Amino acid sequence: MTEVWVRVPASTTNLGPGFDALGMALQLHNRVGLRIAEGPVRVEVTGEGAGVLEAGADNLVYTAVRRLYAEVGREAPPLEIRLENAIPVSRGLGSSSTAIVGGLVGANALLGEPLDREAVLALAVELEGHPDNVTPALLGGFQVTSLTEDGLIHLRLPTPAGLRAVVCVPEASVSTAAARRVLPEQYSRADAVFNIGRAALLVAALLTGATGELRAAMQDRIHQPYRAPLIPGFDAALAAALEAGAAGACLSGSGSTMLALVTGDAERVGEAMTAAVRAAGASARWLALDVDPEGAVVERVR
Repeated sequence: MTEVWVRVPASTTNLGPGFDALGMALQLHNRVGLRIAEGPVRVEVTGEGAGVLEAGADNLVYTAVRRLYAEVGREAPPLEIRLENAIPVSRGLGSSSTAIVGGLVGANALLGEPLDREAVLALAVELEGHPDNVTPALLGGFQVTSLTEDGLIHLRLPTPAGLRAVVCVPEASVSTAAARRVLPEQYSRADAVFNIGRAALLVAALLTGATGELRAAMQDRIHQPYRAPLIPGFDAALAAALEAGAAGACLSGSGSTMLALVTGDAERVGEAMTAAVRAAGASARWLALDVDPEGAVVERVR
């Protein structure tokens, strides 16, 4: 095989209290095309990130390709890489994870699938540094992840019937590094207990389909209060989402995107959230997205 195309979904993580542990794939996709070439590595980007992302061998997609080839004892060939991106960059929707997963899955396909999905996932976690984005990006659905001394444990949760996501995407980005820097080194026992209870409630609500409990279950004291000042209109947008009928609302990943889970009128929730951001002097857009059940898919090989 000399050419492969891979479709990879966006991902949202934390879902409020599940810091670095919970993730969900969304039906907004980047497409990664890899073609073995003669000359140097070239990267063509259309859509989100065009003119911003690396256009050569330092692109994260090719970094992932090299890592998988090295894992099987091969040297990565020069490639022509095409990225058709619909996922906003640096907005808390897993754009970097799509690059990692797309590069790994594409390289694995070019080599005739020498690695199974668990081996590919292990490489993705190694490259990303944490499992909560790359796991749903690769495997789809709601994922609970935990890194242990024996490796990654991941379990898939069911998607309650009729549940959708509304994402409010501000124009301004927030870097993951900046969002990490604002977090404290220590937390009070009260805040730790609060988040343990909310995270357990969130998992139980998803398992049982008790979407009426998501309003409380998606509350958080570990990261959102510290990241809120980085995002104009954050508190008002979450309050507006709940007032408009959302089941629950939270920050998506490290931001700047805000997420609401809905079982009713997605448009009403999306408009309410963006209006709150605009009232704070910033601009934003919204999208209604279903949960992506498939994860990364090899669309075409030849």
